Amino acid sequence: MKSILNAVIAAITLFALSATADDYRRFEPMDVFALEWAADPQVSPDGERIVYVRTAYDKLADRPRGSLWMLDVDSGRHRPLITEGNVSSPRWSPDGERIAYRASGEQGAEIRIRYLDDGADFAVSQFIESPNQFTWSPDGSQLAFAMFVPGEKPSFATPPKAPRGADWAEPVRVFDDLTFRFDGRGWLRDGATHVFVVGAQGGEPRQITDGDNDFSNPAWLDDDTLLVVGNDVPDAELDPIESEIYTVELADASRTALTGRDGPDANPAVSPNGERIAYTGFDDELLAYQQDNLYVMNADGSEPRNLTGDYDHPIANPVFSASGQTIFALAQVNGQTALVEVDMDGTVRERTADVGGTSLGRPYSSGSFSVGGSRAPVIAYTRQHWDRPADVAVIAGRSEPRVLTDLNDDALGHIDLAEIEEIQVESSFDGRTVEAWVAKPPGFEADGSFPMILEIHGGPFAMYGPSFAAEIQRFAAEGYVTVYANPRGSIGYGNDFAQQIDRAYPGNDHDDLMSVVDALIERDYVDPDRLFITGGSGGGVLTAWAVGKTDRFAAAASIKPVINWATMATAADIGVFVTRHWFRATPWEDPDLFFRLSPLSLVGNITTPTMVMVGEEDWRTPTWEAEQLYGALKLRQVPTALVRVPGASHSIAARPSHLIAKTDNIIGWFDKHDPGEDE
Repeated sequence: MKSILNAVIAAITLFALSATADDYRRFEPMDVFALEWAADPQVSPDGERIVYVRTAYDKLADRPRGSLWMLDVDSGRHRPLITEGNVSSPRWSPDGERIAYRASGEQGAEIRIRYLDDGADFAVSQFIESPNQFTWSPDGSQLAFAMFVPGEKPSFATPPKAPRGADWAEPVRVFDDLTFRFDGRGWLRDGATHVFVVGAQGGEPRQITDGDNDFSNPAWLDDDTLLVVGNDVPDAELDPIESEIYTVELADASRTALTGRDGPDANPAVSPNGERIAYTGFDDELLAYQQDNLYVMNADGSEPRNLTGDYDHPIANPVFSASGQTIFALAQVNGQTALVEVDMDGTVRERTADVGGTSLGRPYSSGSFSVGGSRAPVIAYTRQHWDRPADVAVIAGRSEPRVLTDLNDDALGHIDLAEIEEIQVESSFDGRTVEAWVAKPPGFEADGSFPMILEIHGGPFAMYGPSFAAEIQRFAAEGYVTVYANPRGSIGYGNDFAQQIDRAYPGNDHDDLMSVVDALIERDYVDPDRLFITGGSGGGVLTAWAVGKTDRFAAAASIKPVINWATMATAADIGVFVTRHWFRATPWEDPDLFFRLSPLSLVGNITTPTMVMVGEEDWRTPTWEAEQLYGALKLRQVPTALVRVPGASHSIAARPSHLIAKTDNIIGWFDKHDPGEDE
């Protein structure tokens, strides 16, 4: 009897396990719409609550939409606060009784304030333009914010008035600025961004900065003085990274520069007693890349000190602790975004290294944090993990991090995701160590049969890491071993590593990437006859460069690339930065350098079937860059296709349907040219 009972139990158990295994499936295109992620967690002044933006994709609008949710730090209680409309940027009032937030609509955005005791909610003013970067005054009586102020476009003629009912063409556009369109914003209107203040009880905003140059990033030095960031010089657009920190007195709007070196000074944060200012920046040496250091100065701008000169990682988003004796900040370290605590003597301690998770398409390191609590600091941050988008985590005092949300178990808990393996590869060029990650498809075995996709990050001064990425998971779900790496030029590995591609990009970063491919072949992870390559922006450049250097790939997809540095440098939205910092020359001063580093110079070598994709409203790597590669390959009769994404900027996958279209067209192109597909 006992043996029969055991057999029945075993059969039931086997059935249950089989059913559970069958319930698992691979990551599919429409799963993108089910993803949610946490953003911008803000700790209350007393450290007891966290308000954050819970973001999800609106299936009907095909766009991300945010709502505000509240968390109790001790109990983890999770409840909605504002779920109507599209809201973001919650900011606690100093007394913890109100939350200011940004509400976006078809007519623009507005700042609203919610009273937490009774739910009363109102807009602080009527805004003609969209406000952003708002912050409470220390006494809670005012809000400072940045907002665009329109100017007048130049005109050389007065057009005649069209007759009633006439269907005349749109009037001409006249520009006299160096940068007259910008990615994500399109054609630029004349005007500048300025800083305003408005009463927390509502009223008419008062503009406190003026002029033709932008001022933004307000921070309160005290109830009567603001800090702002700008570059108040003639022809500021010729030096696009230069900025200074200024004080602005509210009484008379007088402005005084606290910094004055040649280089960017930004992200001011004020100590609780108002005596010191932390900020980030560097001395501009006109290099392609320099990492930001953390500085501190007295409130009058005197005695500036570099606290992280011996810490070889870039610093961002400084925030003073309640005691004012330490500064919390984000640092990019070896593929991870770390939350660090910096003493006034420059000692750096890592508190956690799992900040991120807010970049859903590709595995870029991105995330945010805030600090609250009047005694022991309470830190809320977006927490990354390889199998989930960002959740909210908290560090109370010196305790270990606790994750307070699980936003995607319903969407991803039943899906068989690709596991991520970190590998270290020695570059064939000079033996430098290159960090890479391999996404192994479900059912993976190291038997040398799998196709491989090399996915290359943009920037090129950027960093990939082991975070959840929908595009990587889609590739792996279709059976591709997908590898992504941080070749030389990537940030987070020290200034020297990033500067290896200064005036040499593309260059030896190509060797780093090919070494990663070789490593996967040596491990018997992939079939050497089924190799594919893709990447976006800077990764699109390296993709086009690679197929001009080697024919080892069965097919390629170059996404939003630069093909001709001369046309990019003279007509893209960051062209002045390219000429001033990347090349330190113009195309007419050094045409050989511009052509030698352009993938266009290698088109005559390309035999690899290569698809090209670009957003039709991309002004960072404009459509004509992709079209030059497509046209050249057509002339050479190399198999090619051009995919244009209507309405898309350089952020080509910002809308979920575009993310799906991007990955599925790449997969379709690779499937078409996969030599092992019919085996």
